[in-house]
Amino acid sequence: MIELHYFPSPNGMKIAIMLEECALPYRVVPVDISAGEQFAPAFLAISPNNKIPAIVDEDAPGGPHSVFESGAILWYLAEKAAQLLPADAAARSHVMQWLFWQVGGLGPMAGQAHHFRAFAPERVPYGIRRYTDEVNRLYGVLERRLAARDWIVDDYSIADIACWPWIRPHERQGQRLEEFPRVRDWFTRMAARPAVRRALALGDERLLDREQYEVLLNQTAAKVREQSGRRGRPPRKSWPPGSAP
Repeated sequence: MIELHYFPSPNGMKIAIMLEECALPYRVVPVDISAGEQFAPAFLAISPNNKIPAIVDEDAPGGPHSVFESGAILWYLAEKAAQLLPADAAARSHVMQWLFWQVGGLGPMAGQAHHFRAFAPERVPYGIRRYTDEVNRLYGVLERRLAARDWIVDDYSIADIACWPWIRPHERQGQRLEEFPRVRDWFTRMAARPAVRRALALGDERLLDREQYEVLLNQTAAKVREQSGRRGRPPRKSWPPGSAP
């Protein structure tokens, strides 16, 4: 059984989709990041970066094994299930390149665009333009990549799973899919997959209001220590087990 520590965000959604695609048995342990549950010592023990998602593989050789960082989790689950990551060295390399492209570029830049467009305490035109334009450039990279292919690396893979949840909130990033018809068609193909629909059924992306979002802002090492010291183990909550039928 995989224990998925989860909040309905783009990074959380990646892992829910992967678990459904691979038909791996899992249960969801909600982590309410708007209430600061990511600072609880029990959660920091499995996710030292105090971010969701994280997993615990209870059936790992040698005993329960925890993994944090969404890209690393996708890689781990692909290896465990022997799915969605090619065995061929060249194809595998291409998948990993696009996975790293997402975790190092598309995700962080889209998150910054959303922050400056919606949550910055003061309007910063340069920041809005800088990150909105950079996300637009990245959409253009993906548009070129999808020329003459249905999926990012020919066959459906963890590269597609990594990218799709970050394209889903394109409007909040200041983007229009009409400008990127290949991305739009790829996005539609992904949305039609049964595993994606099942993952979405865990709960649509939860949008935080400004007060809730403040919990995520201005974190320093000292503030994380302070938050962690205030929290014991949060109440154990578990959503119904999920797996692809």
